[in-house]
Amino acid sequence: MPKDTSIRSVLIIGSGPIIIGQACEFDYSGSQAALSLKEEGITVSIINSNPATIMTDKVIGDHVYLRPLSVDSIEVILQEHIDSPDLPKIDAVLPTMGGQTALNLCVEASERGVWEKYGVKVIGVDVAAIEKTENREAFRQLMVDIGVGVAPSKIANSFLEGKEAAQEIGYPLVIRPSYTLGGSGGGFVHKKEEFDAALKRGLEASPTHEVLVEQAVLGWKEYELELLRDSNDNVIIICSIENFDPMGIHTGDSITVAPAMTLSDRCYQDMRNQAIKMMRAIGTFAGGCNVQFSVNPANDDIIAIEINPRVSRSSALASKATGYPIAKIAAKLAIGYNLDEIENQITKTTSAYFEPTLDYVIVKIPRWNFDKFKGANMELGLQMKSVGEVMAIGRTFIEALQKACQSLEINRAGLGADGRQVRNIEDIMYGLEHASWNRLFLIKDAMTTGVPLESIRKVTKIDKWFLNQIQELVLLETELKRYSLNNIPQDFFMTLKQKGFSDIQIAWLLGNVTEDEVYDRRKALGINRVYKMVDTCAAEFPAKTPYYYSTFEEENESIPSDKKKVIVLGSGPNRIGQGIEFDYSCVHGLLAAKESGIEAIMINCNPETVSTDFNMADKLYFEPVFWEHVREIIELEKPMGVIVQLGGQTALKMAEKLTEIGVKIIGTSFENMDIAEDRGRFSDLLKELGIPYPKYGVAENAEEAIVVANEVGYPVLVRPSYVLGGQGMSIVINDEDLEKAVVKLLGDLPGNRVLIDHFLDRAEEAESDSISDGDDVHIVGMMEHIEPAGIHSGDSFAVLPTFSLPESVTKSMEEYSIKIAKALNVIGLLNIQFAIKDEKVYVIEANPRASRTVPFIAKAYDVPYINIAAKIMLGVAKLKDFTIERKLKGYAIKEPVFSYEKFPEVAKELGPEMKSTGEAIRFIKDLEDPYFRKLYKDKSMYLSK
Repeated sequence: MPKDTSIRSVLIIGSGPIIIGQACEFDYSGSQAALSLKEEGITVSIINSNPATIMTDKVIGDHVYLRPLSVDSIEVILQEHIDSPDLPKIDAVLPTMGGQTALNLCVEASERGVWEKYGVKVIGVDVAAIEKTENREAFRQLMVDIGVGVAPSKIANSFLEGKEAAQEIGYPLVIRPSYTLGGSGGGFVHKKEEFDAALKRGLEASPTHEVLVEQAVLGWKEYELELLRDSNDNVIIICSIENFDPMGIHTGDSITVAPAMTLSDRCYQDMRNQAIKMMRAIGTFAGGCNVQFSVNPANDDIIAIEINPRVSRSSALASKATGYPIAKIAAKLAIGYNLDEIENQITKTTSAYFEPTLDYVIVKIPRWNFDKFKGANMELGLQMKSVGEVMAIGRTFIEALQKACQSLEINRAGLGADGRQVRNIEDIMYGLEHASWNRLFLIKDAMTTGVPLESIRKVTKIDKWFLNQIQELVLLETELKRYSLNNIPQDFFMTLKQKGFSDIQIAWLLGNVTEDEVYDRRKALGINRVYKMVDTCAAEFPAKTPYYYSTFEEENESIPSDKKKVIVLGSGPNRIGQGIEFDYSCVHGLLAAKESGIEAIMINCNPETVSTDFNMADKLYFEPVFWEHVREIIELEKPMGVIVQLGGQTALKMAEKLTEIGVKIIGTSFENMDIAEDRGRFSDLLKELGIPYPKYGVAENAEEAIVVANEVGYPVLVRPSYVLGGQGMSIVINDEDLEKAVVKLLGDLPGNRVLIDHFLDRAEEAESDSISDGDDVHIVGMMEHIEPAGIHSGDSFAVLPTFSLPESVTKSMEEYSIKIAKALNVIGLLNIQFAIKDEKVYVIEANPRASRTVPFIAKAYDVPYINIAAKIMLGVAKLKDFTIERKLKGYAIKEPVFSYEKFPEVAKELGPEMKSTGEAIRFIKDLEDPYFRKLYKDKSMYLSK
């Protein structure tokens, strides 16, 4: 069936601020769907309250509504499209791209009769299908009716029903609340004494106060399938995904592998047939679907866990894993196309009616941020706790696993062999039994310590095949220690690299050898990385997409062009302090380069983001943002330079090494960025410029710190140098607290220096963002924080423009911004944090890079600031070439969003270390707005140390 021509204008519902359980994978799917519909000549409107994403940018939607995600907001938009002669009436709504938030909103709007009232058709899903899959009892009954196995369970709407269900089913149990996301409110109950508290949490978490009490199949294997169906009822399986971790850990917190590694063909065919039967049973819609299964390792019995009639967290992973853009195709199916009418996005010659074949292995590892949630329960379970993820591609599972470990941004050089192993056997065994963020590393440590593989399997219930793979690394390490660098046989060296060992791991294992020496020896032996194309069809048809991963073989498929080119370094996994706003910046960097006729090359390892979409850059390397990988891509591509300003701290950390090997940093030089990072040199610069700053000192141990603190005067702000998101920062008020803070910091970040600043108590805080081209400086925006100094800027409500600061203060902020930009010879972006006390302006810090706030200001003022900054960095334009017109009426408020509900035991206090996982934007006409007045009244409430 060809396209439904009655659909000319579509509303896409976004997922709102980033929270644990619903992150930027929905930004990716929403953006992809919008571009896919625009290709068909359809007008796309987007509602989403998240200012940090590329999805809410003019380059994605025709009409973008940065409004709270509510039925009232939707109704305002639908009415506006009827009343305004310039806007087309909205014909259809696509709610499957915005996670659970969008689906719940779609159902609520349907119940209130909104879609019917405005003549809007729901596409991509049936409202009835959402009901069937979200209502736990309806789903269970449907599975029984169609003959698909499910775990014994009962529904409960009260304490009494819950207790009766528990008595009937027996322990261990699992509690699954209806209509929640990321496992919110769910959990395992191993014994009767734990049941009441778990049931209460589940009933409260469900918006309908309904839970499913289900038998827990702990230790069973877990799998996911990603499906697509068209209106002709053709169904294809895009990807099979196997969880490395058995049942009991939320899939968002599990290490996952694609394709499935330990599944027998018979069991896979059975699972496939059941998934198709399930999708057909829930409704007749055309679109995407994610199905989760559990398999009994003893006899291959299969039970269905759940089905989501939308693109899921795993759809982004599956799209990047296979090169099959699920959201893009799902959007086309939603407007009537059949699979055989859409072209394969990779080959451009075959149709989309095919199932991808992988000749490589994908490994996803979640990224946690427990360090931000003091006192959090760090054990993994049914409730998702990770804040981001990395994906790696290799020819084998073990190569991909090591590359994923290098991508995590936790200072690991791979899976162990880097001097950071745990040696205490009790700690290791406890960590194997009580899974947390480091269990993968502890498995390797256990093997290195000599714990038998069978003992590890019994405790973890992880499939023996995976454990054997990790055991092989231990054997290779033992063998390597027999050699010195100069007598490693060439074939053995090649094997080490094929198993994912980084040069720095090899150096550590050999001892007394540097990474560079290993690199040089490897090159002398002719062992070079080659790049393979992700082509979806195991090279059966020629692929047209420039999408690559590295491995160690003979043939290199990435042929560098002789064009002028630039590499953009991405920001790695999402984490608190470094979120989706850097992905937004990277996408604009790529677009600016392409618009300037420069080939744009992207390096990143985050499967959730738009920057790693294979049609965003001219060339995408899906690789760890890890020195060895970056270096070899640069050697192959020979770019005119590298952009590090847009990828947060991850990319900035590379600037020094790039400079050392003679690679040009595009924009502000490493030397000038380093002055801003080095507190001593930066303070000397401020002194020279006559700019006030809080008194400070630097210490290398606790004794020195006490001397410094007494000189600068308590309270003091203690922090390590070179960090992002306020990592490790605290406010202390006496010698005893200071000693504890410094000892902990130096323990967590050995070799670092500690900065001790006088903390300006009760000061106001503000910040400025600006763009400099070396001659002129343009102030992008100045924001005033509602909360006082002491609460991290990422956790503060901030108002654009400033609302209460006297003109003399804003003039000083502007003057200091221009002076600092010129003194540091900034080319591109600069963010400065200020503290204001008694109308005197102090500079707290300056960051010559893209900041968390630039995307927010760009949306509020409706000016493409990152694009402008990128063109200035590339040297293709000056500030005077742009006409900048701000369009904001009234004020815009940046609202931080926290994910505390995932950590009920953590106190909701705020301090200098960032804790928010995302943000929303809210526009107000004036300062009489009741919402603003309430915020202002509560401004100091959560300030803590």
